Amino acid sequence: MFASFLIGLREGLEAALVVSVLIAFLVKSERRDRLPHVWGGVGAAVALSVAFGALLTFTATRLDYSGQELFEAVASLLAVVFVTWMIFWMRRAARALSKELRGRLSDALELGSIAVVVMAFLAVAREGLETALLFFASVQGATASAEPLIGICLGLLTAVLIGWGLYSSAVRINLTKFFTWTGVLLIFVAAGILKYGVHDFQEAGVLPGLNAQAFDISTALPADSWYGTLLSGMLNITPQPSVAEVVAWAAFLVPTLFLFLRRRVPAPASSAA
Repeated sequence: MFASFLIGLREGLEAALVVSVLIAFLVKSERRDRLPHVWGGVGAAVALSVAFGALLTFTATRLDYSGQELFEAVASLLAVVFVTWMIFWMRRAARALSKELRGRLSDALELGSIAVVVMAFLAVAREGLETALLFFASVQGATASAEPLIGICLGLLTAVLIGWGLYSSAVRINLTKFFTWTGVLLIFVAAGILKYGVHDFQEAGVLPGLNAQAFDISTALPADSWYGTLLSGMLNITPQPSVAEVVAWAAFLVPTLFLFLRRRVPAPASSAA
């Protein structure tokens, strides 16, 4: 549930920031007549995201066991790629995001109402599709309960409230620190998704070594304990992983954390400058 909440909060806040920038630009430009077009694009993006998530679930349930495992494995790999790209992109482009969005919206206003709808749709649809894919991949193997769905809904609701608070100046948070810490947590979540994807490939017979266990800590980490359930649900840490799962988890987690947390050293100024 916490992993789903984190996904909803992080992705939802990015979308909320995009929408708040667009609305603030229209209000300050005295173009309130275009606000319905922005909300129309946002609504269409949300509908597409929900439909995409439903399509993923429908497709997975219509396959046989081997096909379902392979489908979930590919979805897990795509989710890891998208979330990793999103984390590093946001760290690099966050400062210029507002200016870029205002420039695009200004161009769209000159083209007409349809361009405004399309611009708002594209700005939010990317976050929505990433959320649907990441959520689908993160809940694979979870128990058949409503907790993951409740978690992501609470995350999205919290993101909307924070976005509204930021827009109305009722809330002030350090977005740099927020995206840094949530980025670190999402890297752990992505590592767990990759680990589960490797397990699905082994279940489907694509990768060998399903029965080659790396270790067995079921005594110290019972699967039915509250902390075992927590670690399994949030980070996909299981008591009896295969060697390939552990190698994939570590090979992704260590270098990704290093690259994300290292400080970028600015280029030295030339003597002419």
